[in-house]
Amino acid sequence: MATSTRRYRSTLRQAKADETRAAVLAAAAELFVARGWAGTSMRDIAARAGCAVETVYSSVGNKREILKVVLDVAVVGDDEPVPLLERPEFHAIAAGVMRERAVKLASLLETVNRRSAALHRVLVQAAAADAELAALAARDRANRWTSMRAGVEAVTGRPVTDAEADSLRAVLGGEVYLALTEESAWTPDKYRNWAADTVIRLLDLAEEQIS
Repeated sequence: MATSTRRYRSTLRQAKADETRAAVLAAAAELFVARGWAGTSMRDIAARAGCAVETVYSSVGNKREILKVVLDVAVVGDDEPVPLLERPEFHAIAAGVMRERAVKLASLLETVNRRSAALHRVLVQAAAADAELAALAARDRANRWTSMRAGVEAVTGRPVTDAEADSLRAVLGGEVYLALTEESAWTPDKYRNWAADTVIRLLDLAEEQIS
């Protein structure tokens, strides 16, 4: 009985710790986007999450570590240590005819950009004055382009050239997403349709291949 009680209490503690960590990450994400890196303090994050500052440190880490984890969560959609390229939604891109694959890639791009593009912008701005964040930004950028290239190759079923990858990177990145959705007020459907059409057009895929 004593062992069962200890196990139950341990489970409750872990559940509470997970809940606190999730609250900290959600609070940090909201504040970073709303106030920027410099305008967000650890005390602000703690207050928004409803916990002590010490709890913020113990549940996630320092401010840089929080931004990194928040970005990771935004990209994949949860706090599990599974990269985007290993997720079911990424593997699903390769199924179907060309047009269907392009649409699935566009849908994933819209989802990932909607969750993470504004946070990527925060990181880029913060990196200008912080060497550690500059290194994080460089790794983040490389990871994003690797994922995008792999997604495009899942659509085409062949390796893409560097020129093709550069062209797609120029128009399908988070910066363009923010310009289209924030400044031009594009809806998710409009962005998804445009992104799918853009992949097909820039790769010069023949009509018979996509029908």
